[in-house]
Amino acid sequence: MKKIFTVLILCSIFILTACGEESELFTIGVIPAQTEGEMEGAMDKLQSHLSEELDREVSIEVYPDYNGVVEAMNYDKIDMAYFGPLTYVVAHAKSGAQAIITQLIDGEPFYHSYIITHVDNPWNSIEDLLANSEEIDFAFGDQNSTSGSLIPSIELQDRGVYQDEDENEFNSTRFTGSHDATALAVQNQQVDAGAIDSAIYNQLVEAGKVDGDQLKTIWQSEDLFQYPWAVHKDTDEETIEKLQQSFTEIEDEEILNAFGASAFTTATNEDYESIKQAAVKQGIIEE
Repeated sequence: MKKIFTVLILCSIFILTACGEESELFTIGVIPAQTEGEMEGAMDKLQSHLSEELDREVSIEVYPDYNGVVEAMNYDKIDMAYFGPLTYVVAHAKSGAQAIITQLIDGEPFYHSYIITHVDNPWNSIEDLLANSEEIDFAFGDQNSTSGSLIPSIELQDRGVYQDEDENEFNSTRFTGSHDATALAVQNQQVDAGAIDSAIYNQLVEAGKVDGDQLKTIWQSEDLFQYPWAVHKDTDEETIEKLQQSFTEIEDEEILNAFGASAFTTATNEDYESIKQAAVKQGIIEE
């Protein structure tokens, strides 16, 4: 009887210990900045680095679309997320997610939305492109992308040629789902022009994934604050400080290149006020 009681006690201790270990798991969701599979090796390295620095197990998952990461944060499925600026302000509005880290590109925390076209096309400016908009096949990226959808949509609306996918003056519009898909669609002349993240575009050219000699930029937005890493609203200050220190110490080129970054730096919610106002203007979130 004593043996049975001892076994039961040990089993209970094991179960409680296992539950405690599971609760220590820190989960991170990442938007697909590039096509799935491109980021796998870098994410494995980042996962190991953060696990060591936080002294707890870290699990990173690259989600197939932007909205999935927002919903995962909204329903308390993840502790931290790598968002696009637009998906971040949506997540902040929905669940109180807080930006704590962003990336630097050549020392600056900014990037742009580009509209690109094939070099064989005669247009050298957005005015040239829109002169005969009814003949243009235009590509956006993901519908929840800041530089691939939100910012260029506002620019095209302000120019009177675009309201939404169904109401516009183009021959056709499409959403490719990712920045690299947009670049390839333009390069392969499947569309006449497309909107893309400047940092990812430059990264694709440098990596030889698209031919920069076949493409040209005909419009550039104002500065946009870089993609944030945001934590769940209930994250304690000690964990936030550890995360900020861990990210700013990263020098591994494979990790940095996965995000087109030269380094990481700290960020705050206030850095994304202009993106918030753009999302309010489009009716995506409320003031």
